Amino acid sequence: MTTVSTNGVVLRRGVIEDAAGMAPSEIAAAKTKTMTYGILASHDISGDMSAPKLRVDAMASHDITYVGIIQTARASGLERFPLPYVLTNCHNSLCAVGGTINEDDHLFGLSCAKKYGGEFVPAHLAVIHQYMRERYAAPGRMILASDSHTRYGPCGTLSVGEGGPELAKQLLGRTYDIAYPEVMAVVLEGKPNPGVGPQDVALELIAATFSDGLVKNKVLEFIGPGVSELGMDYRFGIDVMTTETTCLSTVWRTDDVVKEYLALVGRAGDYKQLDPQDGAYYDGVIRIDLSKVEPMIALPFHPSNAYTIREFKAHARELLAEVDADAIKTLGVTDAPKLVDKLRGGEFYVDQAFIGGCSGGIYENVMRAAEILRGADIGCGGFELSVYPASQPMFLKLLDNGALADLTRAGAVIRTAFCGPCFGAGDVPGNGGFSIRHSTRNFPNREGSRPSDGQSAFVALMDARSIAATALNGGRLTAADELPNPPADHVTTDYTYDPTPYKNRVYYGVGKPDPSAELVLGPNITDWPEQTALPENLAIEVASAIYDPVTTTDELIPSGETSSYRSNPLRLSDFALSRKDPEYVGRAKAIKALEYERRALNGATPSPELANLLDGRDPASTGVGSAVFALKPGDGSAREQAASCQRVLGGVANIAGEYATKRYRSNVVNWGMLPFVLDDAANSAITAGDRIYIDGIRSAILSGADSVQAKLVNCETWEEKTITLRLPALTTDERDVILAGCLMNYYRA
Repeated sequence: MTTVSTNGVVLRRGVIEDAAGMAPSEIAAAKTKTMTYGILASHDISGDMSAPKLRVDAMASHDITYVGIIQTARASGLERFPLPYVLTNCHNSLCAVGGTINEDDHLFGLSCAKKYGGEFVPAHLAVIHQYMRERYAAPGRMILASDSHTRYGPCGTLSVGEGGPELAKQLLGRTYDIAYPEVMAVVLEGKPNPGVGPQDVALELIAATFSDGLVKNKVLEFIGPGVSELGMDYRFGIDVMTTETTCLSTVWRTDDVVKEYLALVGRAGDYKQLDPQDGAYYDGVIRIDLSKVEPMIALPFHPSNAYTIREFKAHARELLAEVDADAIKTLGVTDAPKLVDKLRGGEFYVDQAFIGGCSGGIYENVMRAAEILRGADIGCGGFELSVYPASQPMFLKLLDNGALADLTRAGAVIRTAFCGPCFGAGDVPGNGGFSIRHSTRNFPNREGSRPSDGQSAFVALMDARSIAATALNGGRLTAADELPNPPADHVTTDYTYDPTPYKNRVYYGVGKPDPSAELVLGPNITDWPEQTALPENLAIEVASAIYDPVTTTDELIPSGETSSYRSNPLRLSDFALSRKDPEYVGRAKAIKALEYERRALNGATPSPELANLLDGRDPASTGVGSAVFALKPGDGSAREQAASCQRVLGGVANIAGEYATKRYRSNVVNWGMLPFVLDDAANSAITAGDRIYIDGIRSAILSGADSVQAKLVNCETWEEKTITLRLPALTTDERDVILAGCLMNYYRA
């Protein structure tokens, strides 16, 4: 059972009390007593905690993001990595058939670790977040990583998943700048029942908070007696999923469990006690009674679409009919197999299961699954199960204790550490297939289908324990607490950590740059194309208009099939919005061609197409570009390519009702695009092809204006009206980046 309140509260003698009646000065003083404040203050170099400028302790990137980040930093004057920077290889691990496109990225990463002084983790050794938990997370630290599920709160670490340019700033000796966030207490009480796992707790938390944006861009502090009832892996499993609430970060109070964990991984000296001070003020409170959480299932197409498995089974037909309807709307596939047809005799049967990644593949989850399936078999009726331990040290222990043997004998397929199935690369179900996964997301196409080819498939999120129970019944959906003796989780663990796989394969180059080392640049690794500074005036054509309630980064730039082109900005941009708006790339390129013509005019007469778009404006001072309009863009992944692809295609602005995440808005700004907000966007009637004229935009940005007046021209009726485009909370540094045209230009200057 979970309750949420956004009213201010205060922690007094371990008890959460209403803060009503506290004076503003008392509240301000009490806010300094949270764990969050202590960590941020210790990393701030500005002295202004309303807008701290932070230097973090370490960073991490995987092989979908590190090439672009390092290329950005190189173009901006990178000489060496000034802090520990870990390059993992857990996303682009599958090399292209008949080629070496992805492996070229790995060779580039290793050469960068040698040249600039970084840590390189070869493919299949560990997923990014498990490696950082083991090697870098510790109480009081801050870590940035270019993956949205960057959460190391149970170690007492305040960590944030950010877009690549934010990491590039750190590589260039700059700071991570944020407005001081609101902080909410998450009070854990009770103890989980046998068969209830961390994914169940996480899905209940997400369902309670996401839809209303209750914790958006806030920090969640996990406190309460229930914390000490959870083992370390259980805490990690809850924590990593908090990304799906849209919170900024998390931090948990530390205790002997954390102390033992750090000693286990060879870092006992990194432990320190971390607790909020008595009298700490919180901007709200979430209470979770762990003893009342039940096994959960998150139906397509979002982790917040969650129900208890008991509730789902009681209303399966109507809930599946809703998913079928959503599939038609979301995927555009009208003739897909119906999920309601998977009901047989009143029971729902699934086709595939996966346990792995940073949320599912951790040791205790795999152990519980092995206990459930020991001595059993999953059958030969078509149901399949894959298990990916999150790191090779975990793999080694699971080999030694026989757990992987138990799973293998039951019919599961064991694979090495890889995040692919989390984003649609690997373990792709057949057309109409339904996959249950202990992974992080079930957004559209996260299972790897291509609706454009008339295919569809579906992912639901569940805990490893209930996945194993379902496998035990050959794919018949089963909650783990339906088993006669479901396994219980314990605070203590039998896990022993053997880092030998790391010692024999990881390149440890932190603090040891070799300027003479040559970078290995494969043919698909290309530099970012040049971007121009913001002109005095803008003539913008809307290249795509999206009225979905939320637009994910997966929809802005698909995951999965695009992975091989992550290091080639021009080739990758051809995939932008390919699933949501297939006409976008063509429209954007046509507008970009007019901008190229404008730059080359040199006093010549513009073509009729360019003259028509400029509408009488001077081509010498009026830039031409495209914009994407969306009600709430940027939910999900931290990948900067969701924004950079728009910029490469000539984008100059996003126009939104609001931005789903801070990291996406940051990506828009860092790629030199204007992050406009339009009030009442849902009723704006903006469509692709409409034109927006903003005279004096450069002067407005220079002057610090927080809004501009623009002329909106309807592309069909040519009716004109004035609209106000807001630029809320645009900092001085962000203005300078936009004026320069992008982060690289800003630093190069």
